[in-house]
Amino acid sequence: RPSTHYKVYKIPKRSIGFRLIAQPTKKLKHIQKLIVDLLLNKVKVHKNATAYIKGKNISFNASIHKNSEYLLKLDLENFFNSIKPGMFFKELERQNIRLSNEDTAILEQFCFWNRSKRKNGALVLSVGAPSSPFISNVLMYTFDQELYEFCASKKIAYSRYADDMTFSTKEKNVLLSIHKHVDFLLIKYFSKNLRINDLKVVYSSKAHNRHVTGVTLTNDNEISIGRDKKRLISAMVYNFKNNSLGLDDTHTLQGLIGYAFSIEPDFIKRLQAKYGSTILEDINKNLLRT
Repeated sequence: RPSTHYKVYKIPKRSIGFRLIAQPTKKLKHIQKLIVDLLLNKVKVHKNATAYIKGKNISFNASIHKNSEYLLKLDLENFFNSIKPGMFFKELERQNIRLSNEDTAILEQFCFWNRSKRKNGALVLSVGAPSSPFISNVLMYTFDQELYEFCASKKIAYSRYADDMTFSTKEKNVLLSIHKHVDFLLIKYFSKNLRINDLKVVYSSKAHNRHVTGVTLTNDNEISIGRDKKRLISAMVYNFKNNSLGLDDTHTLQGLIGYAFSIEPDFIKRLQAKYGSTILEDINKNLLRT
């Protein structure tokens, strides 16, 4: 039974508790990728779904909201592990895709995880399978479309990055109706299988720091990595320039520079102006020599 061919381990969450990762075997992972390739051009994913999509990333997601005054962030609780095969098949029906019994059996066994390993144990998406992000985006298409249309009618920008939903507008108090409407749509399309994590509801405005998927929205309608990360990167570059940055930290710096360049390339240009145009090349060369 492929649905049991997973290595399971825990990683700590940023807040409290652990996240359960179920990693499929190499062979199963290969099959899951083939299934995604077969379905890719047959199914719909909403244009405002921004995670796991080629050409889209956290900065693209944040950019949708950079011209706003007011912000609301909602989080879907235990997202992947709440998605069951029947939910996915219903969405495929809504997209006019008909599956044979053999098709559904293959998708169930190869793309969903039997957490209990019992013969008739419940099947869910796993955090760790390469097919899970794709399936979750397809599943949310009709939900995303109806929510997008509702938001557009109220001049609200909407995006969803995996389980993180973000709403923004220039008009005060307009976002107050969103939470209730999202609850309504979740029940309409997924019964009570998907729900909002009420502990992670965040309302914000230009009067406060605003962050979307870890990216800072500035008050002059730009996206930024934020002051703290800029200070950290600047300090690390200074230490590198003075030969006092260790190898592990140099690897970290390389990743931070790539992250910063994807969000705020002007900051990297300012670093180059200060520390020399070859500073990035020097960091990469230093790592290649080790």
